[in-house]
Amino acid sequence: MRFVVTGGAGFIGSHLAEELVKRGCDVIVIDDLSLGVKENIPKEATFIKGSSSKVSEIPGSINGIFHLGMPSSSPMYKNDPYLVGKTINEAIAVFEYARKNQCKVVYASTSSIYNRNPIPYKEDMPIHVTDYYTECRYAIERLARLYYDLYNVKSIGLRLFSVYGPREEHKGCYANVVSQFLWAILKDQSPIIYGDGNQTRDFIYVSDVVNAFILAMFSNIDCDIINVGTGKNYSFNEIIKILNKILNKDIKPIYIENRINNYVYHTLADTEKARRILKFEAKISLEEGIRKIINSLESKMKV
Repeated sequence: MRFVVTGGAGFIGSHLAEELVKRGCDVIVIDDLSLGVKENIPKEATFIKGSSSKVSEIPGSINGIFHLGMPSSSPMYKNDPYLVGKTINEAIAVFEYARKNQCKVVYASTSSIYNRNPIPYKEDMPIHVTDYYTECRYAIERLARLYYDLYNVKSIGLRLFSVYGPREEHKGCYANVVSQFLWAILKDQSPIIYGDGNQTRDFIYVSDVVNAFILAMFSNIDCDIINVGTGKNYSFNEIIKILNKILNKDIKPIYIENRINNYVYHTLADTEKARRILKFEAKISLEEGIRKIINSLESKMKV
């Protein structure tokens, strides 16, 4: 089978491309390398450098598009609001290609879209747009539904919670806090926490997310939105304790006042829908996931 992975040089996208290759699929990666790195791309994949709209130039038939080639952090859009229009237009290019070639799209949405709702977050909750990022992803979700209603383009949007795992180094300050805290403690530096550390996140390991994407592509679901989380959350203070325990250290964090007025203090996925219609359930515990990152870093140091 032949699949396109936009953003396939990035964190989640490269893990997804790698898994598809392992399963014997023909994979085409599209990435402009604005954040991803070429070294992340499996050598067996075909690489096209450019924005996600480059999908329109792919000849021949494909079985599906995994669309992850979108800026994935709120500060990116705050720093450059024009990213909203650019990202939406590239999503339209993806849906247009899917319309003309009659293939399915599985795309990355975000749990940030639930801001101002009580936890646990359920897919049928009202959406209160709080920043450029959530407006962008919500607009793409609405476009996906429109393309299904007008042209029967099949798609599934996965509202990803806090994804962490190996291969986040290129993301720098945009990496998950689990990785950022780990990197600091490994250097015997104090992790910086904005606020009191009692804010919580539903952290999900990247291989679980990859599994959700693949299940969605091969499912019989025509058009829907599904949470991808674990159904369990941890505070930032708990993350520091777990990291210190695993690394046998006792590094204290530095607390700095959080001045973001639309900050999301707690996230937690309601995972019932994912279990019921996608047959998806996260398998990797937080402690196991952290150990996997550490093992990956140690392997790189030996090379």
